[in-house]
Amino acid sequence: MVARLSTDLDWNLHFHAGLVVLTSQRLLHIEEGRFHEWKLAAVEELVLEELGPTTALHLMQDGNAVWHWRITAGHLREVETFISRFKEQRGLAEEGVESGEDDDEELFTPEIASTEPRFAGKPLLRLITFSRPWLGLMLVGLGLTVASTGASLLGPWLTMSLVDDVLIPLQSATHEINVQKVYQFVGGLLGAAVLTWMLQWATTYVVARLAECVTSRMRRTTFEHLQTLSLGYFNKKRTGDLISRIGNDTDDISLFISVNFIDFACDLLTIIFTAGVMFTINPVLALAALGPLPVVAWLVQWVRVHLRGGFAAASRAWSAMNSVLTDTIPGVRVVKAFAQEKREIERFRQHDQQIFDTNDRVNRTWSFFEPTIAFLTEFGLLVVWSVGAWAVAHEHTTVGVLTGFVLYVTKFYSRLDAMSRFVASAQRAAASAHRVFEILDVKPDMPVNKDTRKVGRLRGEIEFKDVRFRHGTRQIIRGLNLKITPGEMIGLVGPSGAGKTTLINLVCRFFDVSEGAILVDGNDLREIDVMDYRRNLGLVLQEPYLFFGTIADNIAYGKPGATRAEIIAAAKAARAHEFILKLADGYDSMVGERGQQLSGGERQRISIARALLVDPAILILDEATSSVDTETEREIQAALDHLVKGRTTIAIAHRLGTLRKANRLVVLENGVISETGTHDSLMKHSGTYARLHAAMEEVNHA
Repeated sequence: MVARLSTDLDWNLHFHAGLVVLTSQRLLHIEEGRFHEWKLAAVEELVLEELGPTTALHLMQDGNAVWHWRITAGHLREVETFISRFKEQRGLAEEGVESGEDDDEELFTPEIASTEPRFAGKPLLRLITFSRPWLGLMLVGLGLTVASTGASLLGPWLTMSLVDDVLIPLQSATHEINVQKVYQFVGGLLGAAVLTWMLQWATTYVVARLAECVTSRMRRTTFEHLQTLSLGYFNKKRTGDLISRIGNDTDDISLFISVNFIDFACDLLTIIFTAGVMFTINPVLALAALGPLPVVAWLVQWVRVHLRGGFAAASRAWSAMNSVLTDTIPGVRVVKAFAQEKREIERFRQHDQQIFDTNDRVNRTWSFFEPTIAFLTEFGLLVVWSVGAWAVAHEHTTVGVLTGFVLYVTKFYSRLDAMSRFVASAQRAAASAHRVFEILDVKPDMPVNKDTRKVGRLRGEIEFKDVRFRHGTRQIIRGLNLKITPGEMIGLVGPSGAGKTTLINLVCRFFDVSEGAILVDGNDLREIDVMDYRRNLGLVLQEPYLFFGTIADNIAYGKPGATRAEIIAAAKAARAHEFILKLADGYDSMVGERGQQLSGGERQRISIARALLVDPAILILDEATSSVDTETEREIQAALDHLVKGRTTIAIAHRLGTLRKANRLVVLENGVISETGTHDSLMKHSGTYARLHAAMEEVNHA
């Protein structure tokens, strides 16, 4: 044995012990009695991927990741050491390859434990997984498609008899015309047309309903999955891109299933049935008609390859432009304030040009393809007319058969032409499906315990035990120890970048600690059901976020079932009741997008009322008064004084005067606690707090 590495997570991010062992010849993985091994010479490399609170280690073979381990970020150094030892041993093994040791040894090859589902490379096939609940509807749609396709082929068949038995005798006047027979043919043709119409109507409705069911489930599943991902994922993504995937891409998929796919299925069945009928009528004419088919098949494959990349590039270009819109429109005040309209117009123009260029490349391919298919269709008809005329002249067939045959050939190639368009729509839908499945394939990066427990109402005791947190290669919190008693108010102060907001994020469990533990009422925070825990939290941010809707809806956001009396009581406690009543519609007044119709102080008081209504055991205040004027600050501070009573409170404030009610002040510097105590005791020490306080006084006097 050369080196060993302990793993503490499985791929569902449940805490789970495992062991990776490096020997002179092999790489081994042992977990719950299961044993996997790889020849060292067959392993290309071990790749480390840092994912915030967790780390991924990938085993690479032939350019692909064939096995993965997940480990909490606290073990990052051990992982790096293990990789170094692997590289050293891999070099030694390569030097000894000529010895032939173990060359014929057959090692167990494990099943790939990838995050990618089985159909990751075929996104359209993965849509089947979303269709399973509606299997009956799928079968009905398939049956209707077969029936409508068969009904559409009755017309040319009846036409053959109509020409031979009615029209040609009528022209030659050698036979007496049976009017009843004419009516029968006309009635048959009308009946076939009506039957085809009814079946196609039913098919279109059933498949359209199926498409809406599938895409609705896809939208919901994608949005629900997004809610399970941590803030770290959203920090790396652009809002416009995510909106585009859930909205535009699922809409493209719906259009593909409801329109393009059903058309393709009908076209495919029509081609198969028509070819069968043509060979039944006249095999020679059928072979002549299908002569251009191999060329068409080659063209379809050529176009498919060229369109795949084009539609993927177009989807990326559209997402980029949506991101520009979601940046610029909500931030229009900043754009105008800094006179950057021309800059944003130019940025939009560049992204729009990218969309134009990618679509233009697709159109160049498509503009060549479609006329070529039309030409081959005409060529096929020309061949049929030529061979058919010769067959009629030599009495090998009749005019009626030739006429019906031409109708079938026309239907065959028209369906083939329509099928060729399916290539473009399929590639567009595949690109859209791939972008949606990219979201669904993301594993939540917050480790969870399999046996998390409900805690109900918490007392509010919080203890940090040797807490460390790193983001990538940056160590932010470095061995922090702190105990907060129930009902105590702690003020967090320190210079920017000291780790105050990170500590708040850890308490809210937006991220997990890399090392150490946070205990709440004696329970490890990672062992508590996260939804149950957050019902005990109240959060008031520096920039309060209000949703589009009424003031009452925003106050009751954390408690949707709240009565109007409870909402008003919370607003009164937050010093918001008076200004709400001055509005035209009172509590039913619309706040506008992100609350832009209210002032900053009004939005903050609505946010405090929202926190009051849920009656949290633990209250988090993150710079709640830093962006308002002095008079508004007094109003907000009075509301906060009411809010913190009887609750465990952790407050961050640059305006140190707002922490006058804190039981203790905790000073953070470079991720560690440098000082702790009351305002008076910290001022006597002439340390960091005293320096910050003096700097604040200078600013106030200035």
